[in-house]
Amino acid sequence: MPAIAPVRRALISVSDKTGVEALARRLAACGVELVSTGGTAKMLRAAGLAVKDVSDLTGFPEIMDGRVKTLHPKVHGGLLARRDDAEHAAAMREHAIPAIDLLVVNLYPFEATVAGGADFRTCVENIDIGGPAMIRAAAKNVDHVGVVTDAEDYDAVASEIEATRGLSETLRRCLAASAYARTAAYDAAISAWYARENGETFPRLAAFAGRRVQTLRYGENPHQSAAFYATGERRPGVATARQVQGKELSYNNLNDTDAAYELVAEFDPARPAVAIIKHANPCGVALGASLSEAYEKALRCDPVSAFGGVIALNRAIDRASAEKIAAIFTEVIIAPDADAEALAIFAAKKNLRVLLAGALPDPTAGGFMTKALAGSFLLQSRDNGAVGESDLKIVTKRRPSPGELADMLFAFKVAKHVKSNAIVYAKDGATVGIGAGQMSRVDSSRIAARKSADAAAAAGLKEPLAHGSVVASDAFFPFADGLIAAAEAGATAVIQPGGSIRDEEVIAAADARGLAMAFTGMRHFRH
Repeated sequence: MPAIAPVRRALISVSDKTGVEALARRLAACGVELVSTGGTAKMLRAAGLAVKDVSDLTGFPEIMDGRVKTLHPKVHGGLLARRDDAEHAAAMREHAIPAIDLLVVNLYPFEATVAGGADFRTCVENIDIGGPAMIRAAAKNVDHVGVVTDAEDYDAVASEIEATRGLSETLRRCLAASAYARTAAYDAAISAWYARENGETFPRLAAFAGRRVQTLRYGENPHQSAAFYATGERRPGVATARQVQGKELSYNNLNDTDAAYELVAEFDPARPAVAIIKHANPCGVALGASLSEAYEKALRCDPVSAFGGVIALNRAIDRASAEKIAAIFTEVIIAPDADAEALAIFAAKKNLRVLLAGALPDPTAGGFMTKALAGSFLLQSRDNGAVGESDLKIVTKRRPSPGELADMLFAFKVAKHVKSNAIVYAKDGATVGIGAGQMSRVDSSRIAARKSADAAAAAGLKEPLAHGSVVASDAFFPFADGLIAAAEAGATAVIQPGGSIRDEEVIAAADARGLAMAFTGMRHFRH
C-alpha cells in the first residue's frame, strides 16, 4: 500500500450538499479534476467550478429516472483498478477507463424519508443503489482510493490533499472503515423498515446501527472503555437533549439520566412530577401542586441517597424549583425546558450538568430494547404497558378509598422503573419507601420499610413515612410473607399483578389485616 495515494480525479455525488462546495473548491485549487452527477454537478457549476458529467466519463446517459447513472464499468473500473497491477492497467488503457482517486458520496435520505411518514413507493425510491455500490468499490480499493461518506471528514481530506497532493494510508483506512459502517447502517435501516412493512416483529436477521455521539472517559468503571451512540429513533431523552452547562456526561450519568427521564414521563405534565435517581433506581418520586413541592416530597423519601443523584422533571423548570434543587449536590438535571431565572441559578453550579430535552418521551410508544449476552443478544419490545383504574380487579373484602386508589396507580407506575424485585410504598402522590433489586421480595419490602423509617427519623417524625401508605409490587407475592411485611410497615392497600398459585393465601392475609388489594394482571420485571 503506497504511503501517499495521489488524488488527481474526484467523483462527487451527494444527496446532502452541505459543505460540498467548499470541499470542491479546495480540490479544484489543488488541480483535482471534478466529475459529478445530476444536481451535484449543477450546483458546482453554478458556483463557478469546472465539472465533468459522469455521462461524459461513461459515454452513457442517465436513464430510468436516474436509477442507472453510475452503475457502469468505467465508473467501477476507475474505482476498483489496482494502480500497481499490470493487467489492471492494461484493461484501463484498452477500455479507456480513467482512474478515480477520490469518491465523495452520501446516500439518498432513506432514513429521513421513512421518519417523515412517506408512503411505501416513496420510501422505495429513496433506496440508493449506485451510491452504496460505489462506496463499497472505493473502500475495497483502499490501497489506491479514498472514499468520503461523512461531511465531518471533508476538512481532513482537503487538508491532506493540499499538503501532499494525495491521501495517507492511515486516512484512507479510516475513511474505508467509516464507509463500510455507513453502508451497513443504511442497509440495517432498510431491512428494519421492510420487516415492519411485512409485519415481522422479529426478522430472521436483525441488524442495528448507531452514530457515535461521544467517546466517554470510561465505562461503568475506570478500567472499562465506552462510547455513546444514537440510533435513528427520535425519542426525546438523553440522545436528543441539549446540554446547556456542566461537565461532560459519563457512562453512568447517561444511564441514570435516561432512567430518570423515562420514569418522570409516566406522569402527565399537567401535574408537576419529579423523579430522583441513583444507580438507575428511583430514590424518590412525587407529584405536587408545583415542581418545587413535588421536589420536596420526592427528596423526603430518601434524602441520603438523593445526594449526588440525577433529577428529572416533567415540565419546564422554574426559579422556585431551581432554588431548592441547587441546595444539595446533584450530578444531572433533565427536563423539557427551563426558564431564564432557573438557568441563572444553575449557572452558579459550574459542574452541574443541565439537559433540556424539549419534550417528554411517550411511555406508551413502541420500540425495542437489547441486552448483550455471551456471543448473542436479547431483543424485546419496550415495556410500554400501562394500567388504569378500569384494569384493576379488587380481590379483597375491603375496596380501596379514592385516595388509596390514586396512590396505588401512582406507586405501580414507579414500580415499573425499579429494578426487580421491586416494592414501592406511596402516600399522597409521593414515594415514602422503595426497595429495589433484592433476590427475595420480602427483603425488598423490609428494605423499603426501613428506608421509610430512616427518612421519618431524619425529618423528626415519630412514625415511619409508610404508615397509612399503599404498597406496589412489580410482580406477584409468591408467599404471604411479603404482604405481611408491608402490612407491618403500615401499608393499608396493595397493588400487584396477581397470578401466583398462592394468590388465595395472599388475599386471605390481606383480608385478615383489613387491607384493600387490587390485581393488575400486568407484571413489570426490570433487570
